Amino acid sequence: SAYRLCIMRKLPSVLSRTLTSGTSGSPGLPDMSEVRRKLRDIVGASTNWRDHVQAMQERKALHTLLAKRQEDLPPRRMKDSYLEVILPLGSQPEIREKYLNVHNSVRFGRILEDLDSLGVLICYTHTKQEMQPRSPLSIVTALVDKINLCRKIIYPDCDIKFTGNVSWVGKTSMEVKMHMLQLHDGDYSPVLDATFVMVARDPENKRPAFVNPLIPESPEEEEIFKQGELNKMRRIDFSTASLLKMAPTAEERNIVHDIFLNTLDTRQEGEGTVSFQSRKLPPNSVWMEDAKLKALQICHPEERNIFNRIFGGFLMRKAFELGWATACSYGGSRPFIVSVDDIMFQKPVEVGSLLLLSGQVCYTENSYIQVRVHSEVYNANTREHHTTNIFHFTFISENEVPQVVPKTYGGKYPIKSMLYLDGKRHFTAVMKEI
Repeated sequence: SAYRLCIMRKLPSVLSRTLTSGTSGSPGLPDMSEVRRKLRDIVGASTNWRDHVQAMQERKALHTLLAKRQEDLPPRRMKDSYLEVILPLGSQPEIREKYLNVHNSVRFGRILEDLDSLGVLICYTHTKQEMQPRSPLSIVTALVDKINLCRKIIYPDCDIKFTGNVSWVGKTSMEVKMHMLQLHDGDYSPVLDATFVMVARDPENKRPAFVNPLIPESPEEEEIFKQGELNKMRRIDFSTASLLKMAPTAEERNIVHDIFLNTLDTRQEGEGTVSFQSRKLPPNSVWMEDAKLKALQICHPEERNIFNRIFGGFLMRKAFELGWATACSYGGSRPFIVSVDDIMFQKPVEVGSLLLLSGQVCYTENSYIQVRVHSEVYNANTREHHTTNIFHFTFISENEVPQVVPKTYGGKYPIKSMLYLDGKRHFTAVMKEI
């Protein structure tokens, strides 16, 4: 399985040797509540929803603190943004319930929320102005590039440690690498690696803003920075080759055609009545249109972030939980998350929105299930729908799963075939990574 294939370093990062702040265990490390408190302090966010308009008005005055050019900002080192944070599930049992799932392991959706908050704080640490308690920057998650796991089970009664730092910087964007480890027999062992991309915007979250450049200090850091550049180029290449922009490759067209031929109902061939519409489901298969689930979420003020939009981590948790349910109902047994990749935050979600989530199994192979979750908001006043996110999750089931089969072929709207090929592309990319 992917968990045996997943090659993890003994240390979560080559930086751990040099960036660690001297902490050898849990004591003294900030926890997740401290992370969120620091974020509110840095931005000056309100703790009461009724005060949020005034709080955002006060942020406007911070415009004068923005740099006109990136060159005006002092360069930073990777260790300047390095943070370690504890999630004390073992030492503080009272917080355990929030993280517990029905299988007595940790809810991965909660981990997604924590990674999102930590990634933003790491970026604020990189861009901190010594004399200014409040930051003029609005730092938001643009993309979850990838999260790869090497453990099926995250235990609910053992402390978790997150580490992370800024690993690459553009003009207005930052790549953040984070690692999660769990305490076993006195040692922290790796659970997952995550790469997020954050963008900096002005105090009103309207226009891009410059961030401090990053200076690698060692050959290891040079390599990490170079990998950040390669990640950016890979994302551009993947986007350029998107099925929304380019036709499938010859090999992909053959795959779809083979599926079509395999589903043709030729029982009436002698009568000459076989047609594009005469289709039958192959053994141990499921039509794609029968492999989806939907959910609706009302976005309440409780779920807002420090900029009074809906918290990206909350959106990820809801999408993951629907994706998990989709994989669970499809495979008929408990699925385990292997990888999360290519989550693009296309539009912010406003408080009060109706959030519509649609989970679709779009590719399967052996015990693997590739799930795509489409997220859109519905504006009741304008009656318009807008896509906010597309999520890609790779699960592994306890048993081998049926093959998912697209029914549409040719014609004007071969949507299911395109979803199938897109799912196969994401699955192939994940398998290369792990």
